[in-house]
Amino acid sequence: MKNIVVLISGRGSNFKAVYETSAKEKWAEIWGIRIVGVISNRPEAAGLEFAQSVGIPTAVVDHKKYEDRESFERDLVKQIEAFHGELVVLAGFMRVLTPYFVRQYPGRILNIHPALLPSFPGLHTHERALEAGVRIHGVTVHFVSDVLDGGEIIGQAAVPVLAGDTPDKLAERVLKKEHILYPRAIRLVACQKVRLEEGTVKMDLESSEQLAIF
Repeated sequence: MKNIVVLISGRGSNFKAVYETSAKEKWAEIWGIRIVGVISNRPEAAGLEFAQSVGIPTAVVDHKKYEDRESFERDLVKQIEAFHGELVVLAGFMRVLTPYFVRQYPGRILNIHPALLPSFPGLHTHERALEAGVRIHGVTVHFVSDVLDGGEIIGQAAVPVLAGDTPDKLAERVLKKEHILYPRAIRLVACQKVRLEEGTVKMDLESSEQLAIF
């Protein structure tokens, strides 16, 4: 799973972090891991410009041009295959994927969610964390299943919830952890140090230590 295709909808800050880490750590030279394409469902997504600026091929599959989710996803799959993608990485991709799409890439779709799943799936996670009064919040990387934010957990990073926090302050603290955790998780999955087998995540002790960040 060395060829990565990234799906974005907006600025792509996590995609940028993944790319910059891959360049710094020489993923291509050491492990043969490459980002071979970036696809957006929104033509105006700023992340496309960054991808083009560093020489990564891009494409747009505009969901607004399709009558239903499955027809959109069929063309999305065609574009991923055109890039020869093996591992699909969601980085701020704001579309709920259907079982059809998930079945095309079993154990090969990753997502990052700004909360410590299974707590606070869905949207507005930072607001909900503050309303719930939790003292620890964070971010989760998981395999994608056909249940929203319900796939098996790969790694998590925790941050404190502090007095006087606002959703924006908390989001900023979490984002810093996202940019550490996601590249790490992607590399380990791409190298098959972490894998999904019969609905269970398998990894060695060294990998598990890297994927639990406090």
